[in-house]
Amino acid sequence: MSSDDEETGDGRMIAWPLERLARVMRAREHEDGLNPAQREALRYVARANRFSNTPGALTRYLGATKGTISQTVMALERKGLIAKAARDARKSVRLSLTDKGRETLDNDPWVQFEAAVEELGGKTRRRMQRGVEELLAREVKRGELESFGICASCRFFREKGRDGDAAGPHLCMLFEDSLSNEETGCICIAHEARA
Repeated sequence: MSSDDEETGDGRMIAWPLERLARVMRAREHEDGLNPAQREALRYVARANRFSNTPGALTRYLGATKGTISQTVMALERKGLIAKAARDARKSVRLSLTDKGRETLDNDPWVQFEAAVEELGGKTRRRMQRGVEELLAREVKRGELESFGICASCRFFREKGRDGDAAGPHLCMLFEDSLSNEETGCICIAHEARA
């Protein structure tokens, strides 16, 4: 490798470790009697806001079939990791983690990976975050996928748009509803990046 490659980075030398890292992490996802799809579903339910914690949104997020998600949700429910509840007056279902589901996520390989990332220097983490976010945004755009970003980065989000509201000080203009501080860090199916 030339010194230029070391300074500018070579796409192959970034893609290969990412591919290998994904494979290593995927292998670890088979621990505790779960499979990778079940773990991904648990992580999604933990991160989703109240507008996005449905089997339909999970299906779109994972890019899976309704049948696959239905089987995954039933398996997680049987294992006592998630609970289903009726969603308001609509016929849809709301998914939530049980205490056992939250405990399972505490031991998730990706949570351990997050701790390893925290050990990197701050400058390295910031650059890595920017780079990975840019790559993800490009792939989402190229694949014409929904972004599933966090509320705080959405064009419909208004900070302090409902200041003084007991339900939360922020506003989702799309759903015309209040958002708590905690919800602004959750992912949403209706997310649209700011221009």
